[in-house]
Amino acid sequence: MKAIIFGASGQDGYYLAEICKINRIEPIGVSRSGNWLLGDVSNYQFAEDLIKEHKPSHIFHVAANSSTRHDTLFENHKTISTGTLNILEAVKKHSPSSRVFITGSGVQFKNNGNPISEHNEFEANSPYAVSRIQSVYAARYFRSLGLKTYVGYLFHHESPYRKPDHVSKMITLAVQRIAAGSKEHLELGDISVQKEWTFAGDVAKGIFALTNQDAEFEATIGSGIAYSIENWLDQCFSLAGLNWRNHVRLREGFTAEYKMLVSDPTTINKLGWFPSVSFPELARMMLDASLK
Repeated sequence: MKAIIFGASGQDGYYLAEICKINRIEPIGVSRSGNWLLGDVSNYQFAEDLIKEHKPSHIFHVAANSSTRHDTLFENHKTISTGTLNILEAVKKHSPSSRVFITGSGVQFKNNGNPISEHNEFEANSPYAVSRIQSVYAARYFRSLGLKTYVGYLFHHESPYRKPDHVSKMITLAVQRIAAGSKEHLELGDISVQKEWTFAGDVAKGIFALTNQDAEFEATIGSGIAYSIENWLDQCFSLAGLNWRNHVRLREGFTAEYKMLVSDPTTINKLGWFPSVSFPELARMMLDASLK
């Protein structure tokens, strides 16, 4: 068996590839950079040729620019919305037995601070959310045509493979430099914001669990437990024997997109998936990786 992973160079792609290998599924990674097969999911001919050639048992579409900024409008549309349509049409034509995973996000829902499940109402509050919402409706349409299309709504998840512009990795890298003698001060916004800090390897296992059963086709995949950015600062700096208050400056007038974003993982839990890495364990894992 084979699996095509669009977006293989990101943290989700990395862990999905590892899970496929464990399950004796050959991963075919696709990315616009890195050591995988170079290609763009927004190019229909490329996606069609690849799916026609390999007829994979699984397809994972985890490619995206995760920014919600307006200036990423067309990039989000190309990669997420058009990419989803390209994959699903090619599967319909050439590999209708493939199990297709489409990534959703917690930020595409109306957020009133309560736990969010796959049954909650969508809200098009950013270009990123618009693209995610469109891709979900595309998945539902092709599901009505008989394809096995799954949507996993992912909430914040972290790993040593996070890019440096994400606050989790930004903090662990700063701890590394400060512990080594740097006199810098890390500048942050609202550290009272609460979100999930689930291990990306666990989330990838949730994605795999969702796509390998036929009872549920959409589920939020997250820990259901929220911690603040301040909690993460406490964990990471204390592990290095430091007090974050001596090394962090807060930007005045900063307004966060939300105060809390947390999932209701009832459905994925019923399928037998639960995260295994705790918040302190994740901090240790990421800090150790940064120190290396």
